[in-house]
Amino acid sequence: MKQPNPQAWWRFPLVWMVFGGPAVVVVASFVTLYLAITRPDPVVDVQYYQHGLDINKTLGASKAMLPAMRGRNLANLPAEDVPETK
Repeated sequence: MKQPNPQAWWRFPLVWMVFGGPAVVVVASFVTLYLAITRPDPVVDVQYYQHGLDINKTLGASKAMLPAMRGRNLANLPAEDVPETK
């Protein structure tokens, strides 16, 4: 019985599937590293808290927003503790 000629390892598709998955992950990690280095996150404004308070003041001044703000403030209360509305 004669053995067939052995083929080179790179001629088997399964080998490329086994090596291809990790190779794609390595390339994607370098792309992610490049994006992280070249596009830094913006710095948070130092006055972020004051800006938030100013936004709340403008929302509170509007009569149309009052029911929504009341509902938001009472959303976590148990049903028996919610005050009755008129």
